[in-house]
Amino acid sequence: MTESKKNSHKTSTPDPNLSVVDKLRMLLDITKTISRSLDLDEVLTLVMDTLGSLIHYDAAGIYLIESQMESDEVQYIFKSKALRGYQISFELIEPRLKLGEGFIGYVAQSGKPLISADVEKDDRYFPARKRTRSELVAPIISNDKVIGVFDLESDRYDSYTDDDLSILQLLASQVAIIIEKVELHQQLIEKRRLQAQLEIAREVQLELLPDNDPELAGFDISAYIFPTEEVSGDYYDWVQIFEDQIGIIVADAVGKGIPAALLMAFLRAALRAGVQIGYAPHIALAKVGNLLWDSVEDHQFITGIYGILDATNRTFVYSNAGHNPPLLIKPDGEYRYVEYGDLPLGMFRNMQYHQHFIRFETGQTLVLYTDGITEALNEKGEDYGKERFAQLILEGIDLSARELIEFIREDLTKFTGQKFLSDDGTLFIVKAT
Repeated sequence: MTESKKNSHKTSTPDPNLSVVDKLRMLLDITKTISRSLDLDEVLTLVMDTLGSLIHYDAAGIYLIESQMESDEVQYIFKSKALRGYQISFELIEPRLKLGEGFIGYVAQSGKPLISADVEKDDRYFPARKRTRSELVAPIISNDKVIGVFDLESDRYDSYTDDDLSILQLLASQVAIIIEKVELHQQLIEKRRLQAQLEIAREVQLELLPDNDPELAGFDISAYIFPTEEVSGDYYDWVQIFEDQIGIIVADAVGKGIPAALLMAFLRAALRAGVQIGYAPHIALAKVGNLLWDSVEDHQFITGIYGILDATNRTFVYSNAGHNPPLLIKPDGEYRYVEYGDLPLGMFRNMQYHQHFIRFETGQTLVLYTDGITEALNEKGEDYGKERFAQLILEGIDLSARELIEFIREDLTKFTGQKFLSDDGTLFIVKAT
């Protein structure tokens, strides 16, 4: 093995007159000291700095087990976290041992400590240091799982006793507790960091939504996003094109959280730019789809409906990019889901989108929605369903658009038994008055 820079740390030597009780008292003091820190590197360094006062060693190391993927398989490797008395080399800092190999691998796999009075007589020994004659290795166990090992090496034969092993095991158990505490603390910090990011994403999302419902002669219109416990991937918007025309968009980004919120921000900017240029819905979606294809990961895409509602001609001209089919209800109560549509935005490049046409009769209702509504689950695992959704709207068909949304919200809450939906849910209701 090639050796490089030498570790210059000098280990202390235990007082030969110390009794086991004295060592236990010192161990208690060490434990109190290290328990005050939440810095794992600092804790392990302090342990190594004080370990020599309890047990003699000429070289020592603390190795933690980490997992990594290699060729679609999980491989466990040892990472050195604190070393003393070695000629430092890459092979030592990251020993290429597998579970079961060498003293370290044996102890990590078996969970059993090991005392070797003469390492040269043990076939399991991995020669990491030429001067080593005897060795003491103890597992670091947390929640019945070996997470690392203590390794002490001596230049003398038969250097370690059962009392030394007991002391090392006690110290290892305390280190395991501290490692667990440090990990929990780090998880808490990460949770708070993510929560802060989600709150920012939620604020961004709310800023993207319109401040009010659109007002268009001859129509009663209202929209709403049902609250979820996570940042929503849903989005709706409307844009005034002319005095008698508005553009309407209802969309759903794959996934949740910040990535979904960023996709929605992207969609809003791109579609509003398309409105300013004057693109027809099918052209606008094609342009946005190509921008998404060029800008996002392969697994990210958006379903959406974009259309132009014309009050003078009482028409809705729209394109559907893989979104839930709109629900169209006639004044006589007849309804249907308009099943025309193309593939989601960003799934393929140079997608062609088709344009569809709805002419409104007085009293006709159009409902755009996302799957968080129809796929909401109750306690039995049953989904809300498109049939129940349509029948409920028929029951409240005489309500205003805003009142109808509240009517649906109350029924969803009753059905699911929850204040929040498990997935994002959006409604955009257009009633021809």
